Amino acid sequence: MDPRTSCRDRGTGRQVHRHHLGGVRLIPVPISVRAPRSEAEWDAYYRLRWRVLRQPWQQPPGSERDPLDANGVHRMVCDGERVLAVGRLHRVDDDQVQIRYVAVDERCRGQGHGTRVMEALEQVARDMGARSVMLQSREGAVPFYRACGYRVVEKSYLLFNEIQHYRMHKSLAG
Repeated sequence: MDPRTSCRDRGTGRQVHRHHLGGVRLIPVPISVRAPRSEAEWDAYYRLRWRVLRQPWQQPPGSERDPLDANGVHRMVCDGERVLAVGRLHRVDDDQVQIRYVAVDERCRGQGHGTRVMEALEQVARDMGARSVMLQSREGAVPFYRACGYRVVEKSYLLFNEIQHYRMHKSLAG
């Protein structure tokens, strides 16, 4: 697939040509939400995280990773082999988890891929027995997280001396 093709050009899924006796048939390739499985998928996962969350602020490759990645739960939304959105969850304590590094390919925003990542990570949190989720949202992403059911708890830190963050919370109970 041509990586320059935007999601908007292709819709929410792509079709591949399958040749068979009697002609060509188009078979839809569904959007999937899953953990990275291969070295190539991990590379694509971290590349998207860096491109969306670090590169615009001239941060070097590798700055999109942290020591908690090794024990975190990772999810990505894929269109075939193309990674559209990513996110990570890690346990804070027995009752709470934190979601971090949610990133959606700029060409695919507004199509529900970020929501898919959040729903998948929240389901993992429930399966782990967590009662709540916290996150640190960039100012521009606060409306997205509010739409996902999070509420602002407080203004928190300033990343790279320019990106205001807000601590947000969501209860999973009930």
